[in-house]
Amino acid sequence: MSQIMTTQLAAAIERFPIAGNFTIARGSKNEAVVVSVRLERNGEVGFGECVPYARYGETPEATLAAIQALAPAIASGMTRHDLQQALPPGAARNALDCAFWDLEARLAGKSVATLAGLTLPKRIETAVTISLGSPDAMADAAAKASHLPLLKIKLGAPGDAERLGAVRAAAPNARLIIDANEGWHTDDLPVLFDICRHCRVELIEQPLPAGSDAALAGLKRPVPVCADESVHALDGLEHLVGRYDAINIKLDKTGGLTEALAVARRAEELGLSIMVGCMVSTSLSMLPTRLLAARARWVDLDGPLLLAQDRTGGLTYSGGMIETGASPLWGS
Repeated sequence: MSQIMTTQLAAAIERFPIAGNFTIARGSKNEAVVVSVRLERNGEVGFGECVPYARYGETPEATLAAIQALAPAIASGMTRHDLQQALPPGAARNALDCAFWDLEARLAGKSVATLAGLTLPKRIETAVTISLGSPDAMADAAAKASHLPLLKIKLGAPGDAERLGAVRAAAPNARLIIDANEGWHTDDLPVLFDICRHCRVELIEQPLPAGSDAALAGLKRPVPVCADESVHALDGLEHLVGRYDAINIKLDKTGGLTEALAVARRAEELGLSIMVGCMVSTSLSMLPTRLLAARARWVDLDGPLLLAQDRTGGLTYSGGMIETGASPLWGS
């Protein structure tokens, strides 16, 4: 009688120092705290990573516990498809979903892209983030990055007009997208939108707090507006039509690659442009997300560039571009 092979789960909280500080409207941090997952079956191992986000009520400890609680079910034969009902969209499901994809690919001797019926572009242009700070500090950072094609500017605090003007002057030829991280107010939108138009910004990400989306309905938007905190997974996507022009798909919000692919398809059906984003994390988080790049108008996968050190075998970045060759970390 042949031996029945079970899937063994291991998970852990890991910390990766950030090079300096990373600052947005909600605060600063100096390390990326991730939860990593390892699934092993029949001598093959699949990996996944997620970033629990306090903004969504997640903690590393609770995320780890939710993952570990599924160990018996996984050992008894839970599949990636079963997982979609076992956990809601969020960080915990993301790490497991991506680990399942990786394991399935390794067991099949194929890449995840092949399993998913996707073709990766040879190179992917990514935004590079300029953290929130004083106008002078942001201008200095933008000047150093002005040779890159696409900069993502963190805003969302009093003085944003001055910050944006300083950045544009320091990087006159770079394409700009801005992320207000829910930090703007409805009454200020006409003026701020016009400043963005004047500064040749091509996308405004999450200007208002999630839940205040109705204020965007019917409002003149001279620059496309993208939902981030206001969109997580498939549920509620239709309500964004007429309020937003694009959505930011992040695997930590969708709960993994499986639902992210479904979100991308539905967004296209609804006429919403796609941005692909990330949290501050390692290449183990970026590798699954890059499979969405071919469908995205904007890609923001610079998380590893913000770290003092990435995982060994991580992605290669050069001149604002991501090389898409095979990586031993995930998906090959």
